[in-house]
Amino acid sequence: MAGTDDETLDDLPPSAKLVFKVLEYNGTLTQKGIVEESMLSARTVRYALERLEGIGLVEEDVYFADARQNIYELTAAAEAAIEDSEAIAD
Repeated sequence: MAGTDDETLDDLPPSAKLVFKVLEYNGTLTQKGIVEESMLSARTVRYALERLEGIGLVEEDVYFADARQNIYELTAAAEAAIEDSEAIAD
């Protein structure tokens, strides 16, 4: 099921959902920052980020302060999904 077009956040493992929430609450972070905030292993965070990128909820960019690292942030589609779910909850 990994990487299918119709996969959603609900289909992902709990670790990927936690990484998504960490990015939702903290904004743009490096992988190291996500590891520190989530208390997950670096390997688990890498896998979660791959899954989230695969379904278009997270995007990766160069971290200019340290080009050896990348930064991760939620995509516009992820932000819209969050807003839609909050509107439904109200």
